[in-house]
Amino acid sequence: MNQMSLPDLVATDLADGVITITLGNGKAHPLSQPMIRALHDVINAANENPDARVIVIDGPGHIFCAGHDLKEIARHRTDADDGHAYLTELFEDCAAMMQAVTYSPKPTIAQVGGIATAAGLQLVAACDMAFASHDASFCLPGVNNGGFCTTPAVAVSRAVGRKHLMELLLSGAVKSADWGLRAGLVNEVTGPDQLAPRTRDFATTLASRNPGPIADGKSITMRHLDMDLPSAYDEATRVMIGHFMDPDRIAHEKASRWNS
Repeated sequence: MNQMSLPDLVATDLADGVITITLGNGKAHPLSQPMIRALHDVINAANENPDARVIVIDGPGHIFCAGHDLKEIARHRTDADDGHAYLTELFEDCAAMMQAVTYSPKPTIAQVGGIATAAGLQLVAACDMAFASHDASFCLPGVNNGGFCTTPAVAVSRAVGRKHLMELLLSGAVKSADWGLRAGLVNEVTGPDQLAPRTRDFATTLASRNPGPIADGKSITMRHLDMDLPSAYDEATRVMIGHFMDPDRIAHEKASRWNS
């Protein structure tokens, strides 16, 4: 297989504090191993870039992301171990990339205009928020293909309730954008022409906020979801006090007070 260059796999655009990562550089492309690694590299770079305050992941066209590259997987069936080593590496790479999205100190937003299926839906669920058009749809089709969408369920289970999760996993059916809104997969559904402007408007407003408290607040929120209630309040209180002691905030409040 010919190795694709980074620009062939993902494209980035940074404006007004928002970095938009376009899957496949605007062309439908599955989560092949090179794509997963390229996406992980771009996310890591965005995390280190102080000018990038919000990350938007966009899969334009009728396919947001179709999940793993089944042709790539099939090619490795001719390996001596029937592809076991390749699959281990592939899914470990994918899990690391998905966690990089979820644990990014920057807010991550999926912009979904088409179908997000299997690991493509996993990517949507791994983001902090998701905006979708009425043309978007969602699917965990593993059960239809003799398997089960086990790893996508890790992210999806953290976005929807158990009944909705099991409906996706056990039916393998394609669900509409409105279903995704009711289930909690997406935050808002718009017309196709309004999707990009609406996502951009929200992301740009968010990028204008103080990035330090957002990064700290997002981190503690992810942690306290798995804590008991007293521990969660203890940890959140410690971080909250740090927000109020932020030097920029103190200076701003003092200046506002003197000017009032």
